[in-house]
Amino acid sequence: MLFSGSYTALLTPFANGKVDYVSYKKLIEHQIINGTHGLVPVGTTGESPTLTHEEHKKVIEVCIEQVNGRVPIIAGAGSNSTVEAIDFVKHACSAGADGLLVVTPYYNKPTQAGLKAHYLALAEKSSKPIIIYDIPGRSVIGMTDETMLELSKHDLILGVKDATADLGRPTRLLNLIGEDFIQLSGEDGTALPYLAAGGHGCISVTANIAPNLLSRMHNAWKQGDIENCLQINKKLMPLHDALFCETSPGPLKYAASLLGLSSDETRLPIVEIYPESKEKVESALKIAELI
Repeated sequence: MLFSGSYTALLTPFANGKVDYVSYKKLIEHQIINGTHGLVPVGTTGESPTLTHEEHKKVIEVCIEQVNGRVPIIAGAGSNSTVEAIDFVKHACSAGADGLLVVTPYYNKPTQAGLKAHYLALAEKSSKPIIIYDIPGRSVIGMTDETMLELSKHDLILGVKDATADLGRPTRLLNLIGEDFIQLSGEDGTALPYLAAGGHGCISVTANIAPNLLSRMHNAWKQGDIENCLQINKKLMPLHDALFCETSPGPLKYAASLLGLSSDETRLPIVEIYPESKEKVESALKIAELI
């Protein structure tokens, strides 16, 4: 399987309104040292909607340079404008990403025919594998299994990051498309049952601050050590929940600041989380034995 296991949806550190590349490189090293199986820069968690196009591209370039081939990189390359997404796709391919994460176009509300046309247009301009990012909670529209089947016939459309939390879907797609179609969960809280239903891994928010535990959980799953998986999942479940007590990545960045990985600075319209949310995050970090 080309992409499997625990992939981290990297946060983008900021300092005084600008991308903090020093902290970003340290975060990447922290990930690799702790066994993360792959990295995903400039996704939702990386605050892609509020990065300039220049920042978007540089964040990907810095990630690729820092990783230097040690783990695979799936670069965020989506937009609700097909023309913009093509530009991001071409850049990520030329920069050396191993794959591309392409979100379903948000706000526009395209039909299934529009989704199909969008992804095929990108695939024709790509030289690297594309992972569909299906996240109807943010994009408003979702991709049907049937549309995914049609897209999977293209040689470069190889899988999905599924943030629907539909635990019946991995098995449906196994039956519909087959075992070679990569299925990555986009929901930390349901990642383990997603694996049990036929998934291959997770693109994780929590892995920013708990890379060792999550890489161990996925390793244990591959080794058939279900008891260890269950224990790690139980330990992390309060943290999975706490990191979404407000709009992500606000709670995540607060947690990262407590661990010395990043400042808690976000970009508007995401703001500092409430005091009661900070308490939830702190409590969950203690349960996970991270502080």
